[in-house]
Amino acid sequence: MNKGDLINAVANVVSSKKEAQAAVDCVLSTIIASLEKNEVVQLIGFGTFKVNKRKAREGRNPQTGETMKIEEKMVPKFTAGKAMKDAVN
Repeated sequence: MNKGDLINAVANVVSSKKEAQAAVDCVLSTIIASLEKNEVVQLIGFGTFKVNKRKAREGRNPQTGETMKIEEKMVPKFTAGKAMKDAVN
């Protein structure tokens, strides 16, 4: 399923595809905005979105084998909720 398929699924519940697209876009942009502020987004039964710090480390250039330093950075992380895990299993 991609974003278009998700919009079509939501359109079956709301009155129009335009409203469905606005709803999906709003949810996704709100989650992203919250993560930019380093806030946790917890959707009970679905999962939790949060930001983790990835520590600096040494890596290797796969073409040359040369050692290089990979800088510290912030990365988004999703943890599935219990209801989602149970539904998949």
